[in-house]
Amino acid sequence: MNPILITSTDESTGKTAIALALALIARDRGGAVGYMKPKGTRLQSAVGKTLDEDPLLARELLDLDADIADLEPVVYSRTFVEQTMRGRESPDELHAQVRESYEGLAEDTDVMVLEGGGSFAAGGVADLTDADVAELLDARAVLVATYSDPTDVDAVLSAARHLGDRLAGVLFNGVADADHDALVEDAVPYLEGRGIPVFGVLPRVQELAGVTVADLADELGAEVLTSDAPTDAFVERFTVGAMSAEDALAQFRRTRDAAMIAGGDRPEIATAALDAPGIEALLLTGGYRPPPAVLGRAEDAGVPVLLTRADTITTVDRAEDVVHSGRARNAATVERMRTLLTSSADVDTVLDLTEV
Repeated sequence: MNPILITSTDESTGKTAIALALALIARDRGGAVGYMKPKGTRLQSAVGKTLDEDPLLARELLDLDADIADLEPVVYSRTFVEQTMRGRESPDELHAQVRESYEGLAEDTDVMVLEGGGSFAAGGVADLTDADVAELLDARAVLVATYSDPTDVDAVLSAARHLGDRLAGVLFNGVADADHDALVEDAVPYLEGRGIPVFGVLPRVQELAGVTVADLADELGAEVLTSDAPTDAFVERFTVGAMSAEDALAQFRRTRDAAMIAGGDRPEIATAALDAPGIEALLLTGGYRPPPAVLGRAEDAGVPVLLTRADTITTVDRAEDVVHSGRARNAATVERMRTLLTSSADVDTVLDLTEV
């Protein structure tokens, strides 16, 4: 049995949803399935320990009886990187630790799904990049990539060079309708002509690309100031109102599926944002409540207004983390991805990699 490593050209490509959906498909076909994420990169504080959220979700969905310490043997935090650079972490010992955890998890399984950690380069200081992990655990790699511009092929080729013979193929995810034809007609034949198989092109699905306004408010602990404006719209990006109202309006009109972030003491920016059709919510900072006129106009426009006490810079960082790290990821998200894989990817070929 060869393990399958789901890696990606960058962060926020849907790697976790794909890895878990693939594991569920394999389990539904009667196989005993295991999961491991050698490098824990999506960190949170839980019961006094630093844990990655992805193995927690995997353990729940796959009904795994395994310790988190084995599911994520290396906690790849900033502190870990610093300690490694100072010589206080041994790459050889870490490799042995990863291999030992893998062997315990893989015992009595038919399919082992490995999830890469963070960006493709993450792990370099400990010789634990995804390419290193593939070599260490004798895994075949499926590279998840996004595509919105022809230059995105560069990232695929760079990853392919690092993975070498370990690369089994590429799976494009989150491809917008407007980019689909260029990808299928130009990029896919080009890659396959260079010996890089493409397993599928998954369409962009909004509920997998962002979070709802309600989820965003919940994650940030923000107060919803509007009572009638719906909070089920999806937010995929943010725009910051840090200029004049006139310049801000021009910027706001160039974006879509966005939340506007600005100090609550700048009602003119909030008003400008309400004139832009692509703004789905206002996220006001500093604890400053906007004037009633702004709230009334937001209610009329159906645009929810959120208020947080944090400053603008902190709010931008936290909000982007919520969207880009996929905090809304759950069983429903993985199930949606399973449907996409079944309909738009060559799942049989991917699962056959375990038998090569």
